[in-house]
Amino acid sequence: MIKKLKPYIMLTPVMLIILGIFVMGLIIAFSQSLGYFPVVGLKDFTLKYYKEVLTDKSFLDSFKFSLYISFVSSVLAVVIGVLLAYSIFQSKNKRKVEEIIYKLPIIVPHSIAALLVYNMMAQSGVLSRILYYLGFIEGQGHFPSLIFDRKGIGIIISYLWKEIPFIAMVVYTVLSNINEDLFDAASNLGANKRQVFWKIILPLILPSILSSFIIIFAFSFGAFEVPYLLGPTTPKTLPVKAYIEYTNPDLTHRPYTMVINMILTFYSLILVWLYSKSFKLISRFNI
Repeated sequence: MIKKLKPYIMLTPVMLIILGIFVMGLIIAFSQSLGYFPVVGLKDFTLKYYKEVLTDKSFLDSFKFSLYISFVSSVLAVVIGVLLAYSIFQSKNKRKVEEIIYKLPIIVPHSIAALLVYNMMAQSGVLSRILYYLGFIEGQGHFPSLIFDRKGIGIIISYLWKEIPFIAMVVYTVLSNINEDLFDAASNLGANKRQVFWKIILPLILPSILSSFIIIFAFSFGAFEVPYLLGPTTPKTLPVKAYIEYTNPDLTHRPYTMVINMILTFYSLILVWLYSKSFKLISRFNI
C-alpha cells in the first residue's frame, strides 16, 4: 500500500502549487467576470457583463468563427489523417521512411508553422511567385487571398499541417496492434479491401479517431498564436478577442475579458468530459 501511494505523496507538494495557482486563477477570473474588481472600484457582483457579452454581435461572430475554424480543420484532419495512416499501414516496403516523414511536422511549433504558411501562401509568398514565374497568373495580386481572409483558409491550412500527422500517428499505432488474422479471415470469407476497411478496421479505430478529434478540436478552439498571426481583422477568434479585450487600457473593461475566458473554460471542461467518455470507450474496445 505504501509503495502504491509513494509516487502520489512525492508529487503532492508540486501538485498543490500547480493546482493552487490554477484554482486561484479560475476563482479570480470568475469573480472578475461577475464584476468584482475592487482595484478599479468594481465591488458589486452582477451578471451584467455576461448578458452584454452573450448578446454582443462581435462576440457571437467570434464564437461562430472559432467553431467554424475548429470544426472544419478537425474534420479534414481526421479524414486525411486516417487515409494517410491506412496507406502507410498498407505499404509494406516504404513504411519506415513514411513513418519518419509524416511525423516531422509534429515537432514544429504552431507559431513556426503559421510563419511557414504565411511565407508560402501569402500573395507575395513563394507559391504566388512560382505561379507567376510559370505564367499561371499575370501578377502576384491575382493570387487568391489565403491569408488574413474571413474564411480562415490560412489558419485551417496551418492546423492541417500539424494535425494530420498527429491523427495519422494515433490511428497508425492502433492499426499496427490489430491482429492481422482478422483481415485474413474476412478475405477468406469473401470480403474485399473496401469491406474489410468499413466492417472491421473502421469500427476498431473509431474510438481512437473520436478521442483524437476531441483533442485537436479543443486545441484549435482555444489556440491563440495561429489565429493571431494569420487571422482576419474581423471576425476574431475567441482567444484573440479575449487578448484584445485584456490589453484595453481601461481596466473597468476587464470583466468582459474574463467573461470570454470563463466561456472558453466552460467549453474546455465539456471537451475534457467528452474525452474522458471516449477514453472509457477505447478501454472497452481495447484490442
